[in-house]
Amino acid sequence: QVQFVESGGGLVQPGGSLRLSCAASGIAFSIYTMGWYRQAPGKQRELVATISNGGSTNYKDSVKGRFTISRDNAKNTVLLQMTSLNSEDTAVYYCYGRRSALAGTTVYWGQGTQVTVSS
Repeated sequence: QVQFVESGGGLVQPGGSLRLSCAASGIAFSIYTMGWYRQAPGKQRELVATISNGGSTNYKDSVKGRFTISRDNAKNTVLLQMTSLNSEDTAVYYCYGRRSALAGTTVYWGQGTQVTVSS
């Protein structure tokens, strides 16, 4: 059974920091590209950051320099360190994992964790 369990969301003041964590089970974690998406009320889900199985990272332009994605293959965990948060970062954040193979692409999602940036 595949499970992605996010934690670390919450309420933070503008300029503050949060660290999101996603613990994956039931997959060969080290071969998956892992990432974080977010969805704000009334908006489409958007990519925040990804990290490949080789450690290459990719970020949404508006979070570059503020967010850092990392992975620990020994713990099957992907982290998103968020700093200098602002109200536009308020959203539900979803962990995801993707594996592309000749047979096709497999994608899994977590249940989401709420991040609210407000004074």
